[in-house]
Amino acid sequence: MLRPHYRGEVIRAEQVGALENLGLEGDHKTLSKRLDSKRQVTLIQLEHLAVIAALAHGVATAEQLRRNLVVSGLNLLALKEAQFYVGEVLLEGTGLCHPCSRMEEALGVGGYNAVRGHGGLTARVLSGGVLKLGDPVYLSGVRVA
Repeated sequence: MLRPHYRGEVIRAEQVGALENLGLEGDHKTLSKRLDSKRQVTLIQLEHLAVIAALAHGVATAEQLRRNLVVSGLNLLALKEAQFYVGEVLLEGTGLCHPCSRMEEALGVGGYNAVRGHGGLTARVLSGGVLKLGDPVYLSGVRVA
């Protein structure tokens, strides 16, 4: 998912270019990134959306959380500080993606606390390419999801 404008609408994309040391083409954050940024791409685990929704007493979508990539079938937090591929793009997990105060706007009262511990992962692009919807996740040549 891309966020072309600050606080603007989130757009789903079937595919997007990942730019080495920058982030995703068309995402407003990519244009403002320093080359050493650790938050070039954000990922969230699909399974955590249901947990967040239950804790927020409502619905939680990746668009509301404004994450770039949604992955499933693996413990995303295990990729922190690891190098991994999403399709042909090499990423490095750089840290946890903590919630911000905007979660109260997106999810209602209690939204911030609902996302705590479930916000996903931040990553940097080590080797660019094209990310496609449904791309598998690989760690050291072994498919993990």
